[in-house]
Amino acid sequence: MTTRRSFTKALALTSLLSSPMTRVFAQTQYPNKAIQMVVGFPVGQSSDIGARVIAKAMADELKQTIFVDNKPGAATIIAHQFLKTAPADGYTIAFSSTAPLAINPTLYKNLPYDPQRDFDPIILINFSPMFLVTSADMPVHTLKEMLAYVKANKETVNYGSGGSGLTNHITMELLKKQAGIDMLHVPYKGAPPMLSDLMGGRVQFAFEVVSAVMPMVQAGKIRVLGVASMERTAAAPDVPTLHEQGLTGFESGTWGVLLAPKGTPAPIIDKLNATANKALRTPEAMEYYARNGATPRGGSAKDCADFMKAEREKWAPVIIASGAQVD
Repeated sequence: MTTRRSFTKALALTSLLSSPMTRVFAQTQYPNKAIQMVVGFPVGQSSDIGARVIAKAMADELKQTIFVDNKPGAATIIAHQFLKTAPADGYTIAFSSTAPLAINPTLYKNLPYDPQRDFDPIILINFSPMFLVTSADMPVHTLKEMLAYVKANKETVNYGSGGSGLTNHITMELLKKQAGIDMLHVPYKGAPPMLSDLMGGRVQFAFEVVSAVMPMVQAGKIRVLGVASMERTAAAPDVPTLHEQGLTGFESGTWGVLLAPKGTPAPIIDKLNATANKALRTPEAMEYYARNGATPRGGSAKDCADFMKAEREKWAPVIIASGAQVD
């Protein structure tokens, strides 16, 4: 039989378990089980590999498993929808990047997620600048020579990309706008066929990340004209930046961030941020990023949020001007 006294004790216990103090206690024990890191790209793709590097380093620091769960498809929309609806308890996070967070919001008419409304940024992981490249057979060696070539051959010059709306496509649109030139865009289904046609002369210029082009650069088949960053990259220290060559402030690249569902408690975000900052300084992570021409970033969760906002604001007018849109 339930007495008034036992009922009162049970009510008091329920109140205690749901109190802010109890929730804080639970967060101080975080993490006490495995963490799922969602990745919207296939196994073996560069973003997947980068996510696994940071997941392992963070797991070592936390002394807890972090397992990568690949959910590719629909331009990463599937993965971001999954994260959006996941519990905001720190046990589901995601590795995301430039296109899903800075390009898709303007590119897609009906995107089922909003980066600012639906996610809490944890940390900016890395930045990989775009390389402006051409065939080694082209009579062009600098940005100045490229611009002169395009203006002299404007009816026949094309540029390639791995697909409409990808970072390399939108980066060339930004260059066109800033430099006052025009070229026809030829989209491909991925970087390999595009780079094959670049070497064959069917498209004349392209932007790509260093990991995609360096083997062909080293083989003497592709020439790098400039790097889309404010400082030269360790992967190609002799190649001048486009900023150095006259495109003031020109910076573009792919970047990676960690996200959590909106409403994840601040102490959990802070712990994940501190752990990721330590992970980025491990020898394994630094070697991986250096090898792939990327720069580890880090910083606070607010730094990450500010960076993402600036990137969305930078790319939105460029995407609109390009006419690229997906229903």
